[in-house]
Amino acid sequence: MSIKRYVADKDNVITNAFQSNLTTRGTGSNMGLADSLETFAIHAQANSSSNEQARTLVQFPVSSISTDRTAGKIPASGSVNFVLRMFNVEHTDTVPKDFTLTISPISQSWEEGYGLDMDNYTDLTYNGTGSNWMNAKASTTWTTPGGDYLTTPSLVYTASFDTGIEDLEVDITNLVEQWITGTAGGGIENYGVGVQLTSSQASGSRSYYTKKFSARSSEYFFKRPIIEARWDDTRRDNRGNFFISSSALSAANNLNTLFIYNFYRGQLTNLADVGTGSIYVSLHTSASGGTQLTATPNNPVTGGWVETGVYSASFALNTSASTVFDRWFSGSTYYHTGSFTPTSFDSSNINSIERYVTTITNLENEYYNNDITRLRLFTRLKDWSPTIYTVASTEIQNSFIEDAFYKVVREVDSYDVVEYGTGSLNHTRLSYDTTGSYFDLDMSLLEPGYSYAIKFVYYINGAYEEQRESFRFRVKE
Repeated sequence: MSIKRYVADKDNVITNAFQSNLTTRGTGSNMGLADSLETFAIHAQANSSSNEQARTLVQFPVSSISTDRTAGKIPASGSVNFVLRMFNVEHTDTVPKDFTLTISPISQSWEEGYGLDMDNYTDLTYNGTGSNWMNAKASTTWTTPGGDYLTTPSLVYTASFDTGIEDLEVDITNLVEQWITGTAGGGIENYGVGVQLTSSQASGSRSYYTKKFSARSSEYFFKRPIIEARWDDTRRDNRGNFFISSSALSAANNLNTLFIYNFYRGQLTNLADVGTGSIYVSLHTSASGGTQLTATPNNPVTGGWVETGVYSASFALNTSASTVFDRWFSGSTYYHTGSFTPTSFDSSNINSIERYVTTITNLENEYYNNDITRLRLFTRLKDWSPTIYTVASTEIQNSFIEDAFYKVVREVDSYDVVEYGTGSLNHTRLSYDTTGSYFDLDMSLLEPGYSYAIKFVYYINGAYEEQRESFRFRVKE
């Protein structure tokens, strides 16, 4: 599982725009319960010098992110990215073009409020519950009308819009890490962010009316503002596709990685006396020892801790042995003996583009929305054509795809709920072990009551090739 989403737990729009009489400003108005969020600047509507603005405030449950990190559900700092995502709302008003929004951390606490009116600004707080242009909360003013924001360059972000109907997607990892750390650890307090036009655009001679995003109260499950945690948890366990060293490959490509998984009563548990330290691997021609083989770059191989109960070791091996036994130890204690069948690497006489047939071997028809399931793939070459002898004597060969990615689509409207994570983060890339490719899917990402389809794309010969198959299931509460 390499994606988790945290929906905003508070949002509001604050404005100093004129009410319909173009005389009274809506500085006391609140829109905390509206189903959309708005950001705009209007120049010279009431008179030649008038300026009106609206800003969005949105806050996220950072305590939940911190709890999930403590529980090991998301990685430590430096191994995960946090992306702010807000989703465009289609509307009948004018949409601005060629503008930039700034995302700045708010520097004091504020209240969401109960207002709804985004047209005439009649839902006033009267210094009661709720933030507005003048007040952060009941009877507490902002230091500066329009909200108080930190200006530390490393904590302020921008998002540019060309057509005006784009979604907002900005990596705010440094800010979220500061929130998680908190003031006690040298970070900052989480009061959320303000989303507004740049100061030059907001106060300039051009109007930018109006950019809208879905609010946390939106009826559209996948359109609510979120912080999306993304990380690459790919494990490439070469026990099933171990290649003997070849002069045709670089030193890096000659390395293979093996894993061991220490389960105790169904739970991954660190090895006693190893913990999170180093572990060593010696290679032999039999399970009891036999001839010890020489691995590079060191012998025995030095491995290490990956996460609770999981250890790995990477090495190159040149051998003629048909089966190799890997013995994992520390000091005089041997913890595990595994085996693998090394394969010789050879170049091909044919310049071919490989095609595959894919199936999910353990897909169920329905899942509950609190399930986390590990889905396993079986992939074979499409043109595999066995002889009668092959059928009788050999199982179909499972192909290992180095770079395979998944996405999840809502079937009713073909909406990409989880998009292919083929960018720099590779957050939807599949792992593999001796049985083939696999990935974990958190069903809480999906809205119950709908059917979804999983699709795959494989990176082959320098290009992404989407596979034909779709794998369907339904999510229920």
